[in-house]
Amino acid sequence: MGRILAIDYGLKRTGIAVTDEMGSIAFGLTTVATEDIFVFLKKYTTDENVTDFVIGEPKQMNNEPSESEALILPFLEELAKNHPTIKIHRQDERFTSKMAFQSILDAGLGKKQRKNKALIDEISATIILQSFLERS
Repeated sequence: MGRILAIDYGLKRTGIAVTDEMGSIAFGLTTVATEDIFVFLKKYTTDENVTDFVIGEPKQMNNEPSESEALILPFLEELAKNHPTIKIHRQDERFTSKMAFQSILDAGLGKKQRKNKALIDEISATIILQSFLERS
């Protein structure tokens, strides 16, 4: 079996989460500058056995795609072109940023950590991945 890698794609930063090698436990990995995402993914997928990508799918409350979906579509095309053997899945990402912020509060992290947007992006990717695992 291999790892499943989740991506919370953003204009500036992209949160990354992965599973263990059994594909059963999600954990945050890192946050990468979006301009460096393909370099990161190439190295990571060379070093690790990644079988699937899970990409956050931003939706509005009425279940229609949000405006940011238009920014993700070119990324998805490039991802598929660069990694043709890795399956790509989408996962609804509504409320993940709010849930990530709440988990930081619940963990009792200080004010500085609560303002750490990179940490929020990483936790959001973890929530996306965990939701995907629970759905599968």
